[in-house]
Amino acid sequence: MSLSDHPKAYGTAALVAAFATGILVTLGFKDAYPELESRFQEKRRRPGGRSGKGGLGKRRSSIFWGTAPVTLEDHEQDSFTSPSEGIAEDGIAGCIGNTPLIRIQSLSEATGRTILAKAEFLNGAGNSPKDRVALRIIREAESQGLLTPHRGDTIYEGTVGSTGISLATLARALGYRAHICMPDDQSHEKSDLLLHLGAAVERVAVAPITSPDHFVNLARRRAVEHAAAHEDGSRGFFADQFESPANWQAHFATTGPEIWRQTGGLVDAFVAGAGTGGTIAGVARYLKRGGGGEAKKTTPRRVRVVLADPQGSGLYNKIKHGVMYAPTEREGTRRRQQVDSMVEGVGVNRVTANFEAGRDLVDDAVKVTDEQACRMARWLVEKDGIFVGSSSAVNCVGAVATALTLPAGSVVVTMLCDSGTRHLSKFWKHIKAAGLEEHEATDLFAELGLS
Repeated sequence: MSLSDHPKAYGTAALVAAFATGILVTLGFKDAYPELESRFQEKRRRPGGRSGKGGLGKRRSSIFWGTAPVTLEDHEQDSFTSPSEGIAEDGIAGCIGNTPLIRIQSLSEATGRTILAKAEFLNGAGNSPKDRVALRIIREAESQGLLTPHRGDTIYEGTVGSTGISLATLARALGYRAHICMPDDQSHEKSDLLLHLGAAVERVAVAPITSPDHFVNLARRRAVEHAAAHEDGSRGFFADQFESPANWQAHFATTGPEIWRQTGGLVDAFVAGAGTGGTIAGVARYLKRGGGGEAKKTTPRRVRVVLADPQGSGLYNKIKHGVMYAPTEREGTRRRQQVDSMVEGVGVNRVTANFEAGRDLVDDAVKVTDEQACRMARWLVEKDGIFVGSSSAVNCVGAVATALTLPAGSVVVTMLCDSGTRHLSKFWKHIKAAGLEEHEATDLFAELGLS
């Protein structure tokens, strides 16, 4: 009787035949696998990825396939990036830029608009947007022969902190020294960090920009004096962040394009404070004019640019009324030589070359009080777990105020400049002293005094 007459016997025979075939396939692949795996791993380690047209080069025969070729297809290769393509960054400078754009949930829900913030405190060098500026300033100085690595050259800068930290970090990484001059009313966390980074630090009394002892003028003078003080052939270089066009150009080339790409071009407003003015000028030029800028005569994009200005700064009035003036400058009312605010990093009473580069693109300005900044900083911690410094808080107040002037559903982008850890001894100390850490905020608009 044939097997076809007995289904059970037929099924058993088929199963035995399939099992035998499986054994032969396994033995054949076992013979080929070690070399194939070795070649595959070697190919993954080589920059450039694929070999030839996507195969692995020479192929091996086996006891099962005989002389037939065995090709291992790399279906993951398209998503794999070799070290030369970005997996491994080239030092700390390679960690600058491409920061996340995060949705601040509590502010978005309260306003009915999407409020996004560029998390610049996640930059990999000095943890602020100044990383972008410092790197561009150094690279341009190198291209002009003003700085030469490992010669003993020193970078001098006058700063309230963040730019100095970025310069000090990159100076060490790129083969330079750093000498930072800063006003003595800034938080000690910043100067302490600079010292730990190996920079020379001069904390000087607050003075008007017209004084030779102003921290910026002092840094400029120290750079000029460098050659006479050092006989090793090294040079002194003044970074000049307030006036150097490399400042706004860094944000035009990187920050602006990143925001446009991350939002898919859906930006209704950009809000930022101004210290040097480089961030708001560079981003405004990109968001409004695009990558072609004036050269391509591109049609201006409909993006509203708004300045968030702390109390005591004159830029608010410069934008609103065309006159650089702050009420605290009235005779007999001014308490300090610089800006009457506990906010650090933004606010100034002069128009810098960097701010001027984008001033005509700034549509409006929002005045932010110290109290509003403090309450916003505390709100962000309570509601979103976001711990930031004073300038970031100013930006967020400005973003909320701007959002309320736009249609529901609009998208507002702002900047989170640095972490609150740099502001513990001043800004956050004041927040604690004011009892805001024990205060449970429930109404954002009541907290900020906005309707």
